[in-house]
Amino acid sequence: MIEEKLRVLGIVLPEPPVPAGSYIPVVRTGNLLFVSGQIPMENGKVIYTGKVTDDNIEMAQKSARMCAINILAQIKREVGDLENISRIVRLSGFVNSTPEFSQQPKIINSASDLIFEIFGEKGKHSRIAVGVASLPLNSMTEIDAIVETK
Repeated sequence: MIEEKLRVLGIVLPEPPVPAGSYIPVVRTGNLLFVSGQIPMENGKVIYTGKVTDDNIEMAQKSARMCAINILAQIKREVGDLENISRIVRLSGFVNSTPEFSQQPKIINSASDLIFEIFGEKGKHSRIAVGVASLPLNSMTEIDAIVETK
């Protein structure tokens, strides 16, 4: 069912990005997965970079959506089948924004909306969306996740 939703949405999960530092992409403890922060990487390159302002909100939303897709790729690698997910517990979203920008929730909504569209009720999650002075590799967004497995 989840794979079918991905197909309908035109999403092909990529190979999960490799860590850009000294950490592992997913830690499992009990039935929880802690997915390290994912940036908008595709084929080893950061696709969306720079500061988020009122002038590039749509691009930043695409960046956050790509982060969510990379989270799903990491989860799938860890559990094998996205049907093994019982709940998306939390997303933490970071937006590389200018000091005067205050629409961080609007940016991270694109990731939250995608997760809900894919997982339905079990995709409803708690969340933070904050602005930061910079992000790794100058990415526009970074999102991590806590996920409950069956």
